[in-house]
Amino acid sequence: MKKYFITGILVWAPLAATIWVLSLLVGVMDKSLLLIPKAYQPEALLGFPLPGVGAVLSVIVIFVTGLFTANMIGQRLVRFWEKVLNRIPVVKSVYGSVKNVSDAVFADQGVAFQKVLMVRFPHNDTWAMAFQTAIPAGEVSDRLAESGCYIAVYVPTTPNPTSGYYIFARKEDVIELDMSVDVALKQIISMGLASPNNSAASSAGEKNGGCGQQG
Repeated sequence: MKKYFITGILVWAPLAATIWVLSLLVGVMDKSLLLIPKAYQPEALLGFPLPGVGAVLSVIVIFVTGLFTANMIGQRLVRFWEKVLNRIPVVKSVYGSVKNVSDAVFADQGVAFQKVLMVRFPHNDTWAMAFQTAIPAGEVSDRLAESGCYIAVYVPTTPNPTSGYYIFARKEDVIELDMSVDVALKQIISMGLASPNNSAASSAGEKNGGCGQQG
């Protein structure tokens, strides 16, 4: 009885979570309908709300924005708009931070998550999966002795990899993994349960018995 109940949970829990996230996302994107005059909104024209229309409108607006800003005139308007925002004290900090993150993650030549690494964290006797983001720069580079020997590393938490720790580690103290970022994120989110060859690794561990000391 318990076995079947757990099996049912494993089937429905991911599906329910996916539906909840998608409905939340569509609900937020539907707010874009507020940009349209109320008389022309789907609910006013059809007499009933139509979920998803705002999401489609948001996708169209994003695509058109990207198409427009790809040319010289659009780029000039964006630079002008950014100059205006950068003169507003509080807005400047928020906009600048968000733009730096989005540029790093979504740009074609972004530097976010270059490699998957293993680092000693939170102390020397344990290892954590991490991502290389960049090399130290600016004042951080000036403060670090032999800054060229360090790399910037993001250590995500599980099961929520959007929170974590931003640290600087020596290159010689990290292990580079031959693993894609997508696979690493999947392992982190699943708390290791979705690791490839998980059963084989468990069997090997049982056969080996104890573990020797490492230097």
